[in-house]
Amino acid sequence: MANLFWKQKGGKTLNLVSVPFASEEEFERAVFETKGLLQDVYLLKRQVRGGRKSGVPDIIGVDTDGNVCIVEMKNVHVDSTILPQVVQYAFWAESNPDSIKTLWLESKEQPEDVKISFDNYGVRIIVIAPSIDPSTLSLVGKIDYPVDLVEITRWAEKATEFLLVNKLAPAVPTRIRPTRGLGVYDRSFYEANYNKESVDHFLRYAEETRKFVNRQGWPLELKFNKNYCGFKLGFFNAFGITWIGTKSFDFFFKIPEKQARRLAPKGARMDYWHQWKQAVFSIDPGKTKVSVFAPLFKAAFENLTGAR
Repeated sequence: MANLFWKQKGGKTLNLVSVPFASEEEFERAVFETKGLLQDVYLLKRQVRGGRKSGVPDIIGVDTDGNVCIVEMKNVHVDSTILPQVVQYAFWAESNPDSIKTLWLESKEQPEDVKISFDNYGVRIIVIAPSIDPSTLSLVGKIDYPVDLVEITRWAEKATEFLLVNKLAPAVPTRIRPTRGLGVYDRSFYEANYNKESVDHFLRYAEETRKFVNRQGWPLELKFNKNYCGFKLGFFNAFGITWIGTKSFDFFFKIPEKQARRLAPKGARMDYWHQWKQAVFSIDPGKTKVSVFAPLFKAAFENLTGAR
């Protein structure tokens, strides 16, 4: 049985109490209403139903790459037997673009920076439970969809609650195979979708940022995606570079708006994307210096890790 301790300033240590969710409905509501818990996924609707049809998921979302996300939640320990069920849901999402489009249009707060091709979108599966049998990972690679396995548990200290999020990852990299909705995001991909000269600048800024991160000794992984590259710690991005159009791209930082405006470099053009809780700063290729954003990089890393 796990114990979670909260060490506060001054040396006081609190033993947090595990508080299981009373029902699957409560579990779903907690995840759905906690914005940013899945960070790059915007949840459209809970309890999606299509009359009496089976194989329809409980929660539908979209991610920042425009993939449709099937979110399956169980308030019990799960193992690999859940995979055939969620694959059935993925088939439904892939075969019903009109239903997905209707859910998107009905959403009251659509992320403005997410673009979905309803004629050709990818499907991503996310399984969430308090605990997931590690053996499930060995079968994920055999599924023709990208799959995330996420454990979420609740802990409390009096009236304060904490949600502990753990994304399972294989201990040894599995054999790479092509999957629907999961491309290889390299120079060739970007040059096929964006201005080639802009791709050169995009990759150069990504590399300069990677070198900056390494100099700080931060344990962040650079991950390239369809519409952005992010510096991640486990499941979550701290900051990165996002495409805005076919020629332009911006830095993004996962920090509160007030903090971003306080730390913004003089003269920098900033926007704030409230859906993703990130500050976005324009990059002028060849003129914008990575180093001038050092306070923002540091703030985003500290906000993600709790380091001070």
